[in-house]
Amino acid sequence: MMNLTPKQLRILQIIRDWRLRHGYSPTLQEMADELGVSKVTVFEHVEALIRKGAVEREANKARSLSICSDSVVPDEGRPLRFPLVGRIAAGYPIEKVEDVGEFDLGNLFARRGRTTGVFALQVEGESMRDEGIWDGDYILVQRRETARNGERVVAMLPNGETTLKKFYKEHGKIRLQPSNPDFDPIIVASCEIQGVVIGVIRRYD
Repeated sequence: MMNLTPKQLRILQIIRDWRLRHGYSPTLQEMADELGVSKVTVFEHVEALIRKGAVEREANKARSLSICSDSVVPDEGRPLRFPLVGRIAAGYPIEKVEDVGEFDLGNLFARRGRTTGVFALQVEGESMRDEGIWDGDYILVQRRETARNGERVVAMLPNGETTLKKFYKEHGKIRLQPSNPDFDPIIVASCEIQGVVIGVIRRYD
């Protein structure tokens, strides 16, 4: 990683997390509020990040900060926390709900793991029941734009809804297959793969 100060690293993490949660970057004031510093201080750090090639900004556009493609944002100091970016339908597709929060694995796992590019979703519905993914479970998803047949994916349908299903590409179409005989597969000409499931977490109270 570039020679970044702890505050600059935290700003990178905030930008990364906001883009995951909301689909856009925070304003300088929103970052200042989260860090408990002045807007001027955040501005100075952002300018330093731009000079170092860690962040880029599109001129004359609001919320235009983005992390450069060759920059890696480590999770030092928070290794067991993932952005919780919403809920995912495991029944019939539902409109995506943007939630603000984080899913903290600290109370469940003691071992540190690789978290770059991983986010969490909470499952709603029973269509993946036979894969051992139940209503209320949390899934950990590795951000990817492609998938192999048989992988469990988070897919965005052409109508903008998201769903959790097994991915199959066949006969020029895509079949999003539930793992519950009570649900029918979803057949589409195309969909946007947002990530592949790499883990399932369930808590029993």
